[in-house]
Amino acid sequence: MSIETVFFDLDATLYPESNGLWPAIRSKIDQYMHERVKIPHSEIPDLREDYYIHYGTTLRGLQIHYGVQPKEYLNFVHDLPLQKYLKPNPALREMLISIPKKRWIFTNSDQPHVESVLSILGISDCFNGVIDVYALEPHCKPKKEAYQIALNFAGNADPATCAMLDDSVNNLAPAKRMGFFTVWVGQNGTQTHPMADRNLWDIIDLPKAVPEFWI
Repeated sequence: MSIETVFFDLDATLYPESNGLWPAIRSKIDQYMHERVKIPHSEIPDLREDYYIHYGTTLRGLQIHYGVQPKEYLNFVHDLPLQKYLKPNPALREMLISIPKKRWIFTNSDQPHVESVLSILGISDCFNGVIDVYALEPHCKPKKEAYQIALNFAGNADPATCAMLDDSVNNLAPAKRMGFFTVWVGQNGTQTHPMADRNLWDIIDLPKAVPEFWI
């Protein structure tokens, strides 16, 4: 394996879902759908699942079916006290900067949220750049086109020399089929899946799970 570029998802990947931030974001999404789009509470879970399956994110479904504006939506769902959930992570910073590869954030979130999260974690300068939801328009993970856009942004046309880290197997699947090396972050750290080449419980365990990144 010869990896040149590593793509990192953001939410529930660079920090554990157990800290409560990602569930809080999901709760804000439900609140937005009910208060701003006037969707009954009882319909929201199934609608979110349907949008995720067909469009990749709730946002894309709401854009298509309700004309929701991404900036308004993203500002609403990310309006949370991030310091309540996140704190500086010097060990994560040390691990990331030690990886002798190009490192990119590749996320369905937006740049302001990315910058806020990275700043609190203390890892803002650990990446070559950010590929966010606006850069991916009109696509998003797990649409194959989003991964091609990410490759173009990173200046690497060969998926076989790239790795993708994500907490969602659905997001890893297209990358795997394109030839990426895939790493499943989260769950219980022991589950396996055919779309994941490796799996780990916490991103800080990356050196043990994928020592090849340091070659």
